[in-house]
Amino acid sequence: MTAAPGTGPHPARFDLPEPDAFSRPYWDAAAEGRLLIRRCGTCGRAHHYPREFCPYCWSEDVGWETASGRATLYTWSVVHRNDLPPFGERTPYVAAVVDLPEGPRMMTEIVEWTGAAGDAPLRAGMELEAGFRDGVPVFRPRNRPRPLG
Repeated sequence: MTAAPGTGPHPARFDLPEPDAFSRPYWDAAAEGRLLIRRCGTCGRAHHYPREFCPYCWSEDVGWETASGRATLYTWSVVHRNDLPPFGERTPYVAAVVDLPEGPRMMTEIVEWTGAAGDAPLRAGMELEAGFRDGVPVFRPRNRPRPLG
């Protein structure tokens, strides 16, 4: 007899993906530190989240493409309370929407920003760069000194 999901010694994780055959290239690339997007061979537009068809022209002629890893901040919200594990342990955190230079807009989290003295204030249009936590893309302010160690 097995325990129900989310019970027992290891509670369910709501922050990690469950790859399927279609999304596996995306998550494998993320595990390697690369951000993939999908681009339509018919209309040429890129999109994110990955789909098997183009959300603009409905073509199925879409393929994977490595994104630059750069973005600009579109909007954000500082989350102070979240009861789902493990998010409650991360509060406060910054949920955000960013614009990729390839065209897509994506939801993400801003990391390496605390709002403490010395952090530049978040602002729309702020330049960001991709990073990865547990194989999930997150973004950090660009041109920020990296922690040593």
